[in-house]
Amino acid sequence: MEKRRLGRIGRMNSVLVFGGAALSEVPEEEADGAISLALDAGIDHFDTAAGYGDSELHYGRWMGKIRDRIFLSTKTDVREKDAARRQIEASLERLRVDHIDLIQLHAVGDLEDLDRATNRNGSLHAAVEAREEGLVRAVGITGHGHEAPAAHLEALRRYPFDTVLTPWNHVLGRDEGYRRDFEALVEEAKRQDAGLLTIKTVSRRNWPVGDPLGEQRYATWYEPFDEREKIRAAVSWALSHEEITASRPSGTWVCCRS
Repeated sequence: MEKRRLGRIGRMNSVLVFGGAALSEVPEEEADGAISLALDAGIDHFDTAAGYGDSELHYGRWMGKIRDRIFLSTKTDVREKDAARRQIEASLERLRVDHIDLIQLHAVGDLEDLDRATNRNGSLHAAVEAREEGLVRAVGITGHGHEAPAAHLEALRRYPFDTVLTPWNHVLGRDEGYRRDFEALVEEAKRQDAGLLTIKTVSRRNWPVGDPLGEQRYATWYEPFDEREKIRAAVSWALSHEEITASRPSGTWVCCRS
């Protein structure tokens, strides 16, 4: 498994990130099997979120055995400082750890949401205080949607986030406006030496509207490629961009097959 430096955090992490979202509603046996496969494949960056159902609980069962071997990140999806603090503390309890390596402001995809997270009583301040107290070691930001790269560029102008997780794949790369925003984000991340991670690596499109339950075959909120060759091609395309620290594909099943 190739490793790359996670920006100024300095740690050499696997280029594939295990995405805990797919563990939100699975039984223990299935979750344990997926985590074991990811470890065997050489993945050492495990990402989850407070809002990912049982994911943190599944991770927590493993921490006594693997905590010193992995980079552990989670996320807070609330925007108010006090609520974010409570969520961070709850995540530590569910994960059965006394600190995490990275806390991320989750799903900040436009400027309006960024304003809420970074104002005087926003969740950013809870994350910074948690870092000062040693509960977290770094602070990052994530987001979805076409406005995410522009919102994350502005986020880096407001605060020196240690990492940014933003959408990027070959489909988005063909969109001239999106590509321009992403390239501007890349330049600022380089200037600040922030770790740049990508999501939606193997996305084909959003699930068709009208009958989502009938069409949706996977526990992802967009339709992924599901053929081995296409998955490999999509991940390889994303990671061919050397400025990208790591890629979080589309949940556990991709991490284990790609």
